[in-house]
Amino acid sequence: MEKFTLEIIQDTLVAAGDEMFKTLERTSMSPIIYESLDYAVGITDVKGELLAQGNGVTAFLAALDSVVKATLDKFNGENTLKEGDIVIANTPYAGGGTHLSDVSIVYPVFYKKELVAFTVNKAHWTELGGTYPGSVSTVSTEIYQEGMHFPFIKIKSENVINEAVIDMIKANVRLPDSTLGDLYAGIAAAEVGARRVISIIEKYGLETFKKAKDDFLDYGERMCIEALKKIPNGVYEGESAIEDNGFGEGPFPIKAKITITDEEFIVDFNGSHPQVKGATNLSFSGLVTGSRSLFKAITTPSMDANGGSFRPMKVICEPGTIVSAEAPSAVSVYYEVLISAIDLLWKILAPVIPDKLPAGHMRSICATFISGIHPDTNKFYIQAEPLAGGWGASATHDGNRGQLSCGSGESYNIPIEIREMRYGIQVEQYAFHNEGGGYGEFQGGNGQYIDYKILSDGAHVTAAFLGEKTKTWGMKGGHDGSYNYFMIIRKDGSKKRYSLGTNIYLEKGDIVRCVTATGGGYGSPTNRPKEKILLDVKNGFITQSEAQEFYKIS
Repeated sequence: MEKFTLEIIQDTLVAAGDEMFKTLERTSMSPIIYESLDYAVGITDVKGELLAQGNGVTAFLAALDSVVKATLDKFNGENTLKEGDIVIANTPYAGGGTHLSDVSIVYPVFYKKELVAFTVNKAHWTELGGTYPGSVSTVSTEIYQEGMHFPFIKIKSENVINEAVIDMIKANVRLPDSTLGDLYAGIAAAEVGARRVISIIEKYGLETFKKAKDDFLDYGERMCIEALKKIPNGVYEGESAIEDNGFGEGPFPIKAKITITDEEFIVDFNGSHPQVKGATNLSFSGLVTGSRSLFKAITTPSMDANGGSFRPMKVICEPGTIVSAEAPSAVSVYYEVLISAIDLLWKILAPVIPDKLPAGHMRSICATFISGIHPDTNKFYIQAEPLAGGWGASATHDGNRGQLSCGSGESYNIPIEIREMRYGIQVEQYAFHNEGGGYGEFQGGNGQYIDYKILSDGAHVTAAFLGEKTKTWGMKGGHDGSYNYFMIIRKDGSKKRYSLGTNIYLEKGDIVRCVTATGGGYGSPTNRPKEKILLDVKNGFITQSEAQEFYKIS
């Protein structure tokens, strides 16, 4: 069999993933999907091994294959999947689970009545019911408060839509039109991928397709092992913490031990704090996906993701910890714990491989959920989005400014014009701040201010900004960065600062100010060239007084 043919099939699978990605982007109804790209799509083989992935959110790297494997665990024997079936799942504690808002569509692909592959996508639906708008709460104490739960059920059976599930969704969410629109967009994307897989098989034959996918998976494993050989062997340990659980309790330690050999990368989170009251819990499935993100960044960042490239990696953690929470723990703010876990692995390994990892970044999704009645349309709205901030500097360049967190990957912020058109808010300020921090030979990237002015009475905001008490970390003599937090500025001028907050009441004229962290600096500030310092002052990235105090420039 020609090597060229196998590579063509592999590239075609990747292209099919990209087409699925575009389909979901263009057909969804929620800006967090079609603008922020808070989703991922992929193709797996019949065992759930990832063959291709179109990725917006890097934190979904372990979500797609594992949700397929969990689907196979449920549907087997006499209860096996049939042609025309489609499964919907958002279970946080099973394969691919993060929180209820991230909904997976699993589509079994059949060719001449034989199961040959799966197409799958996972997207953040803006609204899925629950106690508060946006289906996120920093004060929930059990999963039942966080929205609708789809425990691997069929949304279609042999091409017949499950109208009962559709009716349940309509009756239980605040934005039924957009929620159902996102459901149908996910189904459409999966169908596009399925058609492409079948076209490949029809052109090259099923046996050739199977040989190509096996070759692709083996190639991914070989490339990862070669990359591991370039990382110093050893056992590396560290500890971090989740500052708050939404009830003023904490901090809660997270511990990690990384063992690296020429052929294995083992991450052990045993010893981390037990799962907590509140929504700052992460399931083991989410822990694996976060660990994969870091692993891929230091091994094969430029290679298309596939299951083989994760074979050398193993994640260990006893059940029931803050990073391996079990039912019925609340997990709607799981992403803050996931980012903290990634950041811990990052901080442990950065001194070992400084050519691959920079200083610490904003370490938070800084997700905000603002809801209310639109002043022009009188319709209920929910704005949901991640925010951008600063990344840490490295041994060769300053930190990036205005980037989303490491868990967001290819996601984007929502344009101001879309925000102001769709929601009852006005963006009063969107700018880099210079609250300080990140000083070094290479300066940490600046965090941002974004001010939302509320245009109608009776709005509410829910947000989680971990890092309100813990600065981003510097390296090699570089200074730590700054903090994440949000502030409510009332129309009477009074202010209150928050890290976590749920359904905070807002009146017309109030401002929600979101502040994201500046990244950590790298190297001693005394080694930074004078011309760069003066340019930073000119651009407003640092103040004149900061230049004098930390860089000794008058």
